[in-house]
Amino acid sequence: MAESVLDAIQEQLQGCSDAVYQSINIHGHPCMLIYIPSIVDTLSLQEFVASPLKSEANGEPDWSGFLKRLDHGSAFAIPYIKVYEIDRAVELVVSGNAVLCIEGLPFLYYFEITHYQKRAVSESQNELVVIGPQEAFIEDVATNLSLLRHKIKHADLKTKHFSIGKYTKTDVYVVYIEGLYKPEILAEIEEVLVNLNMDGALGISYIAEHVKQGKFSPFPVFQYTERPDSVAASLMEGRVGILQDGTPSALLTPVTLLTLLQSSEDYYQSFYAGSWIRLVRFIFSLISMVLPAFYVAVTTFHSQIIPSDLLLTIAAARENIPFSALTEALIMELTFEALREAGTRIPKPVGQTVSIIGGIVIGQAAVQAGIVSAPMVIVVSITGIASYIIPHMELGLTFRLLRFVLLVLGGTMGLLGVIVAVFIIYGHLAHLKSFGTPYLQPLAPLILEDWKDTLLRVPNPFMTKRSTSFTASKNDRRQRPK
Repeated sequence: MAESVLDAIQEQLQGCSDAVYQSINIHGHPCMLIYIPSIVDTLSLQEFVASPLKSEANGEPDWSGFLKRLDHGSAFAIPYIKVYEIDRAVELVVSGNAVLCIEGLPFLYYFEITHYQKRAVSESQNELVVIGPQEAFIEDVATNLSLLRHKIKHADLKTKHFSIGKYTKTDVYVVYIEGLYKPEILAEIEEVLVNLNMDGALGISYIAEHVKQGKFSPFPVFQYTERPDSVAASLMEGRVGILQDGTPSALLTPVTLLTLLQSSEDYYQSFYAGSWIRLVRFIFSLISMVLPAFYVAVTTFHSQIIPSDLLLTIAAARENIPFSALTEALIMELTFEALREAGTRIPKPVGQTVSIIGGIVIGQAAVQAGIVSAPMVIVVSITGIASYIIPHMELGLTFRLLRFVLLVLGGTMGLLGVIVAVFIIYGHLAHLKSFGTPYLQPLAPLILEDWKDTLLRVPNPFMTKRSTSFTASKNDRRQRPK
């Protein structure tokens, strides 16, 4: 082992006090085993690497035979690979591998025995279902790939590996099923990942913002999911997934507005229940965005369209309120948003109590104090409940943001402002694409064949073909027709 090689490695690892340099003399030739104990499997290291080296050192001197066994790959019971670059060797050490330096050899050997701390596979926290699989991804990408391969046991499930980040060297995998995906989507994602120059990717959203088309659109063009079954089902539809080490979520693309309004449980229940729940979800998703703006616009500018009895009730409730309907709505909506955020940040055992009970108590106190009217509390409460029905958080956040835009327009311009804003949003959605897929497909453009799984869901035996929204493959049949 040339001293310059070891010196170069030690120089780059200077300040890494947790790095270990284990010296072993084999037949008069110094060898050095370099590793960081906290991120390697020390049991495997000692059993399959250090122990064989010590046995070799204590055995009959046979240096040439030892070198031959190294070249033939039979010196150790676990795989090992040659590495010639010092920088690469250092990178392997800090990534959780053990590196073996041997005097006189122009290369080093490394052993992939990484062992990071990770949590066990648990239930999904954000995409809950009553019927269906309960397992969810964790922060270890190897475990996530194993969960996915447990769902899809076929050689056509392909993965491509990328290392992202100058400092983090984060493992990122693009997954797809050969023959089903659109090649142009995969090529575009690969181009972005190969040319991505950043310090590090600590979450998969870092990558999403770089890959996203229409970066200033509030609507998500990726679907985040923590469920292996959702990823498996999407891949079989011809979509492409992205998995990242350190993130318990996957990205799926392309997406449409309707796919973001669908839930995994829609397919685990009967088609009657799934269709009914999906229809309710679509209705209340629209309500969560436009109801406060509609109420403020009507009570402020168009009270003549309200039935007389209801108008008298609203007028009596607002008689002593010192604020306009718009100010009332903004106060209550901002309060509800604060309670929602507080319920997310504080410990889980009391989080739901704060968000739900806190909203009720504050709303009732505000009515009794004459700050807001009772009808406004009802409207904001219905809106808040409706926003929870959206299955994907990113789309829910978009609706919550647009709600405030519509609210201000409704309070200043009446229904005209709300209608104009809705048409602008619709025009944006009609123009928006997710990797070439129209965001409103199959509604715009109209594809009647794909309506089997949109607003309603037909029985599974009738969904014999894959959606043309995602696959460009001639292999468009998922099952034989009955």
